[in-house]
Amino acid sequence: MLPHSRNSIQRGREALECILELGPTGSPAPPRLSSLRPHPTSTHLDRTYMRILIHCLNFSPEPTGVGKYVGEMADWLALRGHEIHVVTAPPHYPQYRVFDGYSSWRYTSRPDAVTRTVHNSVEVRRCPVWVPREPRGWRRILHLTSFALSSLPVMLQESAWRPDVVLVLEPTLFCTPAALAVARLCAATSWLHVQDFEVDAAFQLKDFSSARLKRWVLAIERRVLSKFDRISAISERMVERLHAKGVQPARTALFPNWVDTAAIFPRETPSPLRRELGISPQAVVALCSGSMGKKQGLELMTEVSHQLSYRSDLQFVFSGEGSYRETLALKTKTLKNVITLPLQSVERLNDLLNLADIHLLPQMADAADLVMPSRLTGMMASGRPTIATALPGTQLFRAVQGRGIATTPGDAGSFIAALLQLVDDPILRHRLGAQARGFAVDFLNRDQVLASFEQALLESCGLPLRGARASIPRATAKNVPVEETLMTSGKGSG
Repeated sequence: MLPHSRNSIQRGREALECILELGPTGSPAPPRLSSLRPHPTSTHLDRTYMRILIHCLNFSPEPTGVGKYVGEMADWLALRGHEIHVVTAPPHYPQYRVFDGYSSWRYTSRPDAVTRTVHNSVEVRRCPVWVPREPRGWRRILHLTSFALSSLPVMLQESAWRPDVVLVLEPTLFCTPAALAVARLCAATSWLHVQDFEVDAAFQLKDFSSARLKRWVLAIERRVLSKFDRISAISERMVERLHAKGVQPARTALFPNWVDTAAIFPRETPSPLRRELGISPQAVVALCSGSMGKKQGLELMTEVSHQLSYRSDLQFVFSGEGSYRETLALKTKTLKNVITLPLQSVERLNDLLNLADIHLLPQMADAADLVMPSRLTGMMASGRPTIATALPGTQLFRAVQGRGIATTPGDAGSFIAALLQLVDDPILRHRLGAQARGFAVDFLNRDQVLASFEQALLESCGLPLRGARASIPRATAKNVPVEETLMTSGKGSG
């Protein structure tokens, strides 16, 4: 049983009522940022480090997706001397099955083995969650709601710790009321970081179709977004979508995903996986790796691999986990040119990415600017070109341009033409791969991205900046690729 006091519940109720209040005209009242002052008893101005409370559904040791990035961010900030508390669920992604050694029904606050070996300043508290095998439609809603409700009392308890920043990750937006409540109670900076626009994606991917429900949910989303001090997203087009949802530009920031370019790099010798899998040294390997869910558009991979089964010099490798993995394996099991692997460990990730001569990145057209595939950073760092499905003008199209080839989503013919072009032209493969590697080193390097984010966090809660302040270009510079900048600005005044 998780202990909690009656006073903390009462304070939480009062904070939630303040968060959800409407202005006099019935529209959401804009946040009064000038009223957010350090708590009278707070001594954070005497410190040079931050207390950061992270509220997220996914966290380490999940090997891919949001959990991977949040875990790396927490460890990096802890190594910089900041105190980090994390309220999360037991690891379950991308298999949608709780990992061995964790419970989906119990509260735990024991130190996580993965986090503990990196730094002692990361404290992780895990809360119960219901995990469906197929997280779609109302089952996904119940999944998200179960964690939002179970984590609420833990978040309220964390208010006694007096964090300087309360950082919540989307997905899921269901956690935002608790994060806002704690931030209000502690006079802390409230920060929402958007990895996926889950509301837009749910309707565009046809999980829900009711126009009335969509209007209602979007109105709630708009209200919630108006309450945060800062909101960041992983791509420029996603930042622009925040503006379209009514978020003031002064409160938005571009915080792209990153890659450890020292851990993911082009090998000088062939990947050992090529020998282990019995792939000929002369074969060209087309690798599709990572999460295997609905938004990945993996039906295209089935069609492409069938149509190219006559090419003995082309080997497809599909590696990952997710709701579509079993279907993909079943539809390609008779093909000699297809090898299906489970998701590889972190220790073998560089070997896996170096197995590829060409990376494949299918994506549904409706999800192009709602989500940004996190696996793209590792693909680029490996020094291989990527074939992605993306329409001109979308974020993914711009990211791949000059470092791979973008084709029309769902169009097997154009995808096959692009793939054969790279299969038959090793010089082009090398040139595009070198451009991808250079881009990753110059603009997606983990330390560079996280150092800029750290400076933005320090500035947001009024703590001294560390070292020379990074130059942070505005995201309105249309002539630079999206992932090249981390844009942030001071708190708004309205």
